[in-house]
Amino acid sequence: MSTAILTDTNSGIYAEEAAKLGIFVIPTPIIIDGKTYFEGETISHGDFFQRLEEGASVHTSQPSPESVMKMWDQILADYDDLVYIPLSSGLSGSAQTARLLAGEYGGRVQVADNHRISVTMRQSVEDARAMVSRGLSAPEIRAELERMAFDSTIFLGVETLKYLKNGGRVTPAAAAVATILNIKPLLIIKGEKLDQFATVRGTMNCRKREIEEMRKVADAYRKSGRRIRVGAAGSFVNPEDAEAWKKQVEDAFPEEVRYDPLSLVVCVHTGPDSFGMGISACWEG
Repeated sequence: MSTAILTDTNSGIYAEEAAKLGIFVIPTPIIIDGKTYFEGETISHGDFFQRLEEGASVHTSQPSPESVMKMWDQILADYDDLVYIPLSSGLSGSAQTARLLAGEYGGRVQVADNHRISVTMRQSVEDARAMVSRGLSAPEIRAELERMAFDSTIFLGVETLKYLKNGGRVTPAAAAVATILNIKPLLIIKGEKLDQFATVRGTMNCRKREIEEMRKVADAYRKSGRRIRVGAAGSFVNPEDAEAWKKQVEDAFPEEVRYDPLSLVVCVHTGPDSFGMGISACWEG
């Protein structure tokens, strides 16, 4: 039986790479001043940040039911079944919508809500590919991904509180004080929502704290004998800044480190030049 893997661009995987990996990807809609764009297809990260800085009205949306079902139909014309790995249900309604739609497919579509985004969501895709190669069925793959849902952590440092304020996640007064005192929030995503973990004075100190916290996460996995995958991510405008952050993470971890631009769904809330990293325990079979 042939099983396909489908995800969305919140994983950091876009169409060209998806083709190389032998998987499928659906783009995430981004609505700017009432016009819909598609991440990785009709809007670049650079254009997105320019519009954000210009003060455009920016919102994210889940893929339409029509586009999701069209993609499923195209895939199922060539495969027996598929596993769909959408953005975490804690951050979007994509998973819930997909599960309702999947009821029309007689079990051929398995929706795995494993509560991830960005570099940890990418690892879910890699784990799913490994499961396919080991001969697991689509329902078994979904069950394994959901079992491992919380075996991952993301930390994210934010350069400005402007966009968290715009989204109502911090008050205008708190944002003003933080700007004056050069306070940077360190955020955490562990399974569900984007929450504040700590506040740190200055960007460099925030980066150091982020790496320190991630070392604790990595050490806990290593002590339990589990293999981990380390990913760096960011919303950097300049490629040199992204490379510098990746280098800083690489210097702190012996594991191979991959860098991915942050999903625009996250960038709406963080703005440009945020710096993050994620660690996931790998599926061992």
